[in-house]
Amino acid sequence: MEVFSLILVVSVCWTRTWKAAIADSIIHIGAIFDESAKKDEEVFRMAVADLNQNDEILQTEKITCSVTFVDGNNPFQAVQEACDLMNQGILALVSSIGCTSAGSLQSLADAMHIPHLFIQRSTAGTPRSGCGLTRSNRNDDYTLSVRPPVYLNDVILRVVTEYAWQKFIIFYDNDYDIRGIQEFLDKVSQQGMDVALQKVENNINKMITGLFATMRIEELNRYRDTLRRAILIMNPSTAKSFLTEVVETNLVAFDCHWIIINEEINDVDVQELVRRSIGRLTIIRQTFPVPQNISQRCFRGNHRISSSLCDPKDPFSQSMEISNLYIYDTVLLLANAFHKKLEDRKWHSMASLTCIRKNSKPWQGGRSMLETIKKGGVNGLTGELEFAENGGNPNVHFEILGTNYGEDLGRGIRKLGCWNPVTGLNGSLTDRKLENNMRGVVLRVVTVLEEPFVMVSENVLGKPKKYQGFSIDVLEALATYLGFKYEIYVAPDHKYGSPQDDGSWNGLIGELVFKRADIGISALTITPDRENVVDFTTRYMDYSVGVLLRKAEKTVDMFACLAPFDLSLWACIAGTVLLVGLLVYLLNWLNPPRLQMGSMTSTTLYNSMWFVYGSFVQQGGEVPYTTLATRLMMGAWWLFALIVISSYTANLAAFLTITRIENSIQSLQDLSRQTDIPYGTVLDSAVYEHVRVKGMNPFERDGMYSQMWRMINRSNGSENNVVESTAGIQKVKYGNYAFVWDAAVLEYVAINDAECSFYTVGNTVADRGYGIALQHGSPYRDAFSQRILELQQNGDMDILKHKWWPKNGQCDLYSSVDTKQKGGALDIKSFAGVFCILAAGIVLSCFIAMLETWWNKRKGSRVPSKELP
Repeated sequence: MEVFSLILVVSVCWTRTWKAAIADSIIHIGAIFDESAKKDEEVFRMAVADLNQNDEILQTEKITCSVTFVDGNNPFQAVQEACDLMNQGILALVSSIGCTSAGSLQSLADAMHIPHLFIQRSTAGTPRSGCGLTRSNRNDDYTLSVRPPVYLNDVILRVVTEYAWQKFIIFYDNDYDIRGIQEFLDKVSQQGMDVALQKVENNINKMITGLFATMRIEELNRYRDTLRRAILIMNPSTAKSFLTEVVETNLVAFDCHWIIINEEINDVDVQELVRRSIGRLTIIRQTFPVPQNISQRCFRGNHRISSSLCDPKDPFSQSMEISNLYIYDTVLLLANAFHKKLEDRKWHSMASLTCIRKNSKPWQGGRSMLETIKKGGVNGLTGELEFAENGGNPNVHFEILGTNYGEDLGRGIRKLGCWNPVTGLNGSLTDRKLENNMRGVVLRVVTVLEEPFVMVSENVLGKPKKYQGFSIDVLEALATYLGFKYEIYVAPDHKYGSPQDDGSWNGLIGELVFKRADIGISALTITPDRENVVDFTTRYMDYSVGVLLRKAEKTVDMFACLAPFDLSLWACIAGTVLLVGLLVYLLNWLNPPRLQMGSMTSTTLYNSMWFVYGSFVQQGGEVPYTTLATRLMMGAWWLFALIVISSYTANLAAFLTITRIENSIQSLQDLSRQTDIPYGTVLDSAVYEHVRVKGMNPFERDGMYSQMWRMINRSNGSENNVVESTAGIQKVKYGNYAFVWDAAVLEYVAINDAECSFYTVGNTVADRGYGIALQHGSPYRDAFSQRILELQQNGDMDILKHKWWPKNGQCDLYSSVDTKQKGGALDIKSFAGVFCILAAGIVLSCFIAMLETWWNKRKGSRVPSKELP
């Protein structure tokens, strides 16, 4: 019956002339549709058919219609067709066209006082831009905007702010007017966000192929990083094709997050977009209320809607555009307005209007009909349709759908929240990172052995190698929290990685670039060159350049007691003793002293020498010197002896308790200024490149690096550099060499050296850091970085550091010799010389005693004995 009625109405609308329509009906509606939107006409006629079957609204009256199609970009044609409709006699004009022709129809409707219900439509489902219809005088404005204003700027800004995005790219198709989001771009620019724009060409495959052909690998990797956060403003079909291309060409990874915003996205589009995407997807679309009671879905008050329009499972309903829904509700709104006019008996008959004549008069009943339409309202397929004072529809609701991060295509989607211009956002859109959903994932980890970051522990025969170290502890903490497992292998060439002549990378970085490993971990520093080809987590430890040197060997000096004075000074003191002793003897010889009765002393040269020596060592003497000259001489001598002995005592204490710093290298600046000790680093390492870049930079203010580079680059780097860090450490220990390397590695070596033969110097400022390397675009980067930050905040990272770099180690890292801490006891080595002098004195005295005994015996044997009387 419904089909028969529809055919009947269609035949009436197309075959009757406007004169016949006036004769049979007093309700006639004109409609202008874009020639590309045939479904607008189909829904319009279905709405007329439904209302003509409803006797409760118009009772015996029936609606007739006249429909015409125009080119949406030709406003002159639109005005001409509208004039033809007005000439036929219409109560209202319904238009579903673009903004280009809407302004011309608005001017015509205002001039002829014909209510104009404008339904803005976009080309092929592309998101709308604001039309900007001028509404200078409300009394002369006969155009009502059925579709709500474009709120894309407000919705995008709210969602992006909720996600806390700071850098993203916006893709839009050819049919979208980018001026529609100018307000959004201005606001995000004021907030300091970094936004890029890119138009998506019709031939998407050619566009993507061109990117790979024109971009170098570093530029392509930076572009991939930009694509991690993107907004798509395009029609659903273009969005599907674009998603397919970027996923298949590996331009996006599993940690990407894209937002697709379009009012025209239906349920079928949502499922297809989710199926083609990876990472996280957020879809923003306009939504309409649906009655919970299934039996009431096709009823709106006293009006029954055709089941093909209200049943969500009907194929016709699934393919409907939003403009189709508003067209149906517009006809329903006009029917209710006509019903009210008929009830109030304030009906104004239609009049044939001529637009072309200059003196043509407008419709007298236009104002009354417009006010009735504006004051009315209806609950239809789009919810509440009513008009505000400004002639616009204020009722609009946006639904925000989203998926979680994931690697599986076609995962589920759920509702995250909703938005409307009155209450704003309702729901939480926190951009959650990858959670503990890595259980069952096995990661392949590439590493380079470097103490104490990665080391091989003792291996039991027949069992796989076990690794330990600071970086392994960090990896284990991540695995415990996130739930993944890992397999470790050492880079085949045992290198961290550097760019080759052909643009490829070797070492650990090369394993990631060629996707043979998922992550790389060791004493790996974050550098700009490496970040161009791989991703890094946030730093888990600061990095600085240090120098490893061998401590000065402490030689054993048996005569350390003589060290306070130089040999020449000792010779001068000995000569002074002899000279003063001789002068004392001469003074006494020239003026002999008066000796007391019974005195056994004499002023011989021997006694004078003994007296001067005894006073020098503060032991005194027995020879009486009573002359004034002799006393003056001895007073000066005693003062001299006091000063010499005091100076000797002070210097001896310092030499025996404090070790003198014998190595002058205490910083990188000291190292660069000297040439006695050659130094180098690992060839083609990050440290080597760091010194090279700094040393060859003409704008570098500090000349330290240029001096270091000259030493390191001798013989093109082959003279002073080594292949591995272990070779550099051995070279320091057994030769005259300084090794420039990671300060953390060198400190561990110095702390754990059994002989404590190393010390380190370096920079106190950390300009870089150690990080975990991942494949470019890896979905695990954010999860790893977040967990590393948590380990740092709760202090667990410090606990791991103290395990490998204890504060109270057995060796002093910063002393160039074996210093005695806290004034330790003096050993026998320091006083061996004193005992040697004592022993020499004892031996000499015994020898003299023996000599004197022999001499006295010999002298006694020559003296003749006296006979007794």
